[in-house]
Amino acid sequence: MTETPREMTRTSRSTRELIGWRNAIFTVFFLSGLSFASWVARLPAIRDDTSLNTQGVGLVILSGSIASVLGLIAAPGLLARFGARSGMIGVLVAVSVGLVLVGLGGSVVPSITLLVIGLAFVGFGNGAVDVMMNVEGAEAEREIGRTLMPLMHAFFSFGTVAGAGLAAVASALSVSVAVHLGVIAVLIAIGVIVAVRFVPLREELGDDTHTDTPRTPWRERLREGLSVWADLRLLLIGVVMLGMSFAEGSAGDWLALAVVDGHGYDETTGAAVFTVFTVAMTAGRVLGGPFIDRFGRVPMLRILAAMGVAGLALFIYATEPWMLIVGTVLWGLGGALGFPVGMSAAADVPDRRAAAARVTAVAIIGYCAFLVGPPFLGFLGQQFGLLNALLVILLLMVMAGLAAPAAKERSPRIDA
Repeated sequence: MTETPREMTRTSRSTRELIGWRNAIFTVFFLSGLSFASWVARLPAIRDDTSLNTQGVGLVILSGSIASVLGLIAAPGLLARFGARSGMIGVLVAVSVGLVLVGLGGSVVPSITLLVIGLAFVGFGNGAVDVMMNVEGAEAEREIGRTLMPLMHAFFSFGTVAGAGLAAVASALSVSVAVHLGVIAVLIAIGVIVAVRFVPLREELGDDTHTDTPRTPWRERLREGLSVWADLRLLLIGVVMLGMSFAEGSAGDWLALAVVDGHGYDETTGAAVFTVFTVAMTAGRVLGGPFIDRFGRVPMLRILAAMGVAGLALFIYATEPWMLIVGTVLWGLGGALGFPVGMSAAADVPDRRAAAARVTAVAIIGYCAFLVGPPFLGFLGQQFGLLNALLVILLLMVMAGLAAPAAKERSPRIDA
């Protein structure tokens, strides 16, 4: 029988408690994806109701992106001050408030100011909860003893699918943006309040555990959290996440356009190829956990990085449709597991307080890649052509593969 180090470090929590914790984090990931897709899918209606031009839409979206970065930066302090339970409730309720404001400013009383404020709430809340849910997910995975982070990230994808589908139904039924987003906001607020009841209280994250032991002052916890940035191994894990997150985030913005402008296909083909990418990415996350448990993090990351490099090369230099499709599939699979596996690797230390701080640090690196990568590629694409700009992703995937050993399990597998 073979067991992993995680399996030997399980706590005394019951199976029921662990399953409840896991499902709670699945729910938070789902709600985050639901919130994002719900307003994005109604963007055409919001644009029409507010009479925004393309540049105006871009500037409005920028407000949400800036707020997301601020949420990422603020997350460690919020965790240290309020803990994971209260923190996740607070920031997802902020997202709910933002969705209501977006609905009002985007349809009932068309107002760019209200729209910008609403997207700032949505962006800040989602940026902060991205860090918090990954911190909790990594710890739940460690105690359960199986690789679950890829599946947790798949639940974010499930949330985006549900959000886009509900938005399409709302649009087809002529439901106003305000009513649609208002209903979604209520679902998110209720959902997070119910879900986090199953998240255990942990003093190292700032939760009030109601014990007689005095809590470490939150400012001290914050200082300890920031100190992990001096860890070279952690920064190399960040390189893995940077490369693969860059590959994922940039595909969302530029893949379809690269198919159209770079390869000369029509818009329908561009949309279809992007769909292939999302299916490959989601499949990789749903199915990837058992492979990681079987073969280990480092071999899988190296294989995936190689697949991503090969896929990007095929996509960039494709001369036949099959090359485009195969390249897209490999691109999607190659970037599927880097982010969640990086979270698991960052959390793989004995000190649980340090683990939370390390996960927070690499989450910030990964999500900044999501936010900064697409605009950066847009700038390069304007100067050198979009397909040539994608070579940056290829280079980052090579770097991710080279940095993969930093994600090695802390202890070897033990044969019992």
